[in-house]
Amino acid sequence: MENSRVLIYDGSFNGFLTSLHIALENNIEVMGFQKSKTKQEGLFMDQLVITTHKAKAESIWKSLEKKSHTAIRTIYFAFLSEADGVDFMLYEYVRKLYGMLNAHDLEQSALIETKISKLALQVNREKSCIESSVDFQKDDVCIYYADLEPSFNILPLISRHFRYKYPKQHWIIYDNKRQYGVYYNGLSLEIISKETKESYLMGKIHANPYLETSYRMAM
Repeated sequence: MENSRVLIYDGSFNGFLTSLHIALENNIEVMGFQKSKTKQEGLFMDQLVITTHKAKAESIWKSLEKKSHTAIRTIYFAFLSEADGVDFMLYEYVRKLYGMLNAHDLEQSALIETKISKLALQVNREKSCIESSVDFQKDDVCIYYADLEPSFNILPLISRHFRYKYPKQHWIIYDNKRQYGVYYNGLSLEIISKETKESYLMGKIHANPYLETSYRMAM
């Protein structure tokens, strides 16, 4: 197909939004998506490497929000499911929101929309379950901490709940499956590695209370 591409992005949500922005703005026929860590060279396959661009990500996010607040929640939750092919399904879902599907594509859109809604619901259920069941431990430097292995990438969603539940308490929630965590210092959130987590718990480093990160808050 003319102007058809497989889009390679960094796997982040902002990277995916940037890919959407570039695809729609340039009328690219997207054949699929690949995360850069799993990039494979395909024979006769045209690939386009996408560099995450915060302004472009925010632009399409605001545009989608004007279309439907329910839709952006569904898109975000479904993306965090990390299901195989979810990025392409979301691409088709977004194209439908913008009225860009032809008659043939519309026949498949109902099935895709059902799958996306189901994924978003599953993510939301795990979010609610973990929010009600996390059992924090306390270390020697008075930091609450909990290790998780959730089925879905729900740390970006549950952080808001615990930030309001423990507004003055320092805490860490770490995802062992995805090898990253979230640290809250009483004022701001920070995405951390396993090494940084251990350093905080052992009191080797102290939080910067004015640290700003690009961490996406839950909706």
